[in-house]
Amino acid sequence: MRTKFAGFFLMIFLSGLCFGEGDFVLGEKIGETLDFELDSSFYVTEISDSLFAKMWGKSYKENCTIPRSELRYLHLLHKTLDGSTLEGELVCNVKIADVLLGIFKDLYVANYPIEKIRLVDEYDADDEKSMSDNNSSCFNFRFISYTTTVSKHGAGLAVDINPLYNPYYKTVNGKPNIEPFNGAAYLDRTKNFPYKIDHNDLAYKLFTEAGFEWGGDWKGVKDWQHFEYLE
Repeated sequence: MRTKFAGFFLMIFLSGLCFGEGDFVLGEKIGETLDFELDSSFYVTEISDSLFAKMWGKSYKENCTIPRSELRYLHLLHKTLDGSTLEGELVCNVKIADVLLGIFKDLYVANYPIEKIRLVDEYDADDEKSMSDNNSSCFNFRFISYTTTVSKHGAGLAVDINPLYNPYYKTVNGKPNIEPFNGAAYLDRTKNFPYKIDHNDLAYKLFTEAGFEWGGDWKGVKDWQHFEYLE
């Protein structure tokens, strides 16, 4: 699913240059191409049997308390740091499916860089592996540690964006707990580096305006990658 579209849409753009006088306005043609790209590449579906088979025993564990019917598959496009266009996939709760689709559309149109958006099942639902590969993701069923409460990710109501560069940090028994472990270089939020999320960041603005809480604003614990929906 990691397909580059740049060549395809360049061909469409160039074909639009070959027109007679008065046929159409170039700006309108570009707009029509972008609208087609968004309509055809950003969509929501129910969880298919083939997808559920991939999720079973991984993100959708045997003790999952979230019905399959309450989850949705999102197909989208995203830009990388070098400007390439890639396909992305997410599974989320039906409650936020359309909201997320709109946010990722806005991020894509704004050329906001996201390195990877792959199903966490490609990493055997191992959060550390997914985060250390800077993979942005949503649903992965689990309980909050030492409780019987389903986590926001376990309910498909939280999204992690560019997690390697926006790690989770908490002091446990006087020792730092960093997730992913290779994100330690990005704990100093006074530095400037690619993919950094702060209050000036577009992802922060779009998610919080849509009713999400940012983990970077938490006290004691910092989770700069994390946006969770406030029900």
